[in-house]
Amino acid sequence: MKKFYVDVTDYDKKIVTTAIESGADALLCNDTDVKKIKKLGLIKVISQKGDIRLGKDILVQEINNKDDEKKAMDKVKRVPMIAKISDWKIIPLEDLIASNPENVYCYVKNSKEAEIALNILEKGVAGVVLKTKNINELKKVSKVVFQTSEKINLIKAKIVEIKQLGLADRVCIDTTTNMGKGAGMLVGDTSSGYLLVHSESLQTPYCEPRPFRVNASAVHAYLKLPDNKTKYLSDLVTGDELLIVNHNGTTYTTNLGRAKIEKRPMILIKAEYENSPISLIMQNAETIRLTKPGGKAVSVVNLKLGDEVLGYVEEAGRHFGQKIEESITEK
Repeated sequence: MKKFYVDVTDYDKKIVTTAIESGADALLCNDTDVKKIKKLGLIKVISQKGDIRLGKDILVQEINNKDDEKKAMDKVKRVPMIAKISDWKIIPLEDLIASNPENVYCYVKNSKEAEIALNILEKGVAGVVLKTKNINELKKVSKVVFQTSEKINLIKAKIVEIKQLGLADRVCIDTTTNMGKGAGMLVGDTSSGYLLVHSESLQTPYCEPRPFRVNASAVHAYLKLPDNKTKYLSDLVTGDELLIVNHNGTTYTTNLGRAKIEKRPMILIKAEYENSPISLIMQNAETIRLTKPGGKAVSVVNLKLGDEVLGYVEEAGRHFGQKIEESITEK
């Protein structure tokens, strides 16, 4: 996900506290100010001796001309870089992003520049570094960064089989945020196919809504996470970063509050998309739902053969949650 750094080398307590409260990922500072900053909140610092070492873990490269750009192009292939462009233009950033998008960060002065940088070439920079004395502008940039997230290309999968199973260890994912209608998480029996499991945000005659919850699957299932990673549901721990997916493919992140595992009767849902199979074992209950195109939730007990639900497909191949290229078959 995109990173939000704030330059506080001109130390200002109000800017530091506002940056921490606004969710900044790290503060770029002088080594002499690290202790003061750490007393104000738990946050990483970027400095020569900081959590992220300036000059070693990340570079700052000024770009004033073509020669500077060529030097930057060479360095960014090897190490993350914060581009500091005197005459703020898009072209140098385009070239750097094309070279290595995951290593490119850039200085911005306001939310408008941040929005442009985060969307250049559709990929955008990996993060922005804001230097400002304006608290309101800092909050605006924070909002822009955290609303800019990866887009998921959801597909319409057709239900081809529904089969009742026995008891299994089912996992409820309780997050630290509330989800709205049409939002949930991508869960699959294999790493090649996922279904969009709707959050428990709807009122029912049987129980109160739990908009922070996704009743996902059994312990074996894959959960799609930010940055194209996955985890088995059984491996989730409090504090893990989670990916919330809306029915239109937009995403945002939250964190795991707890994973609740209980034995429940289950049902096997099988679907297909262009001859690609997708399956998911879910709890057999009226309150457990998938997501239809358009965002409407459909209970698993009301699913019929031929119904269309939203999902996601990709090539199989995972090693400890990281996508890899290898020959692999999952059934």
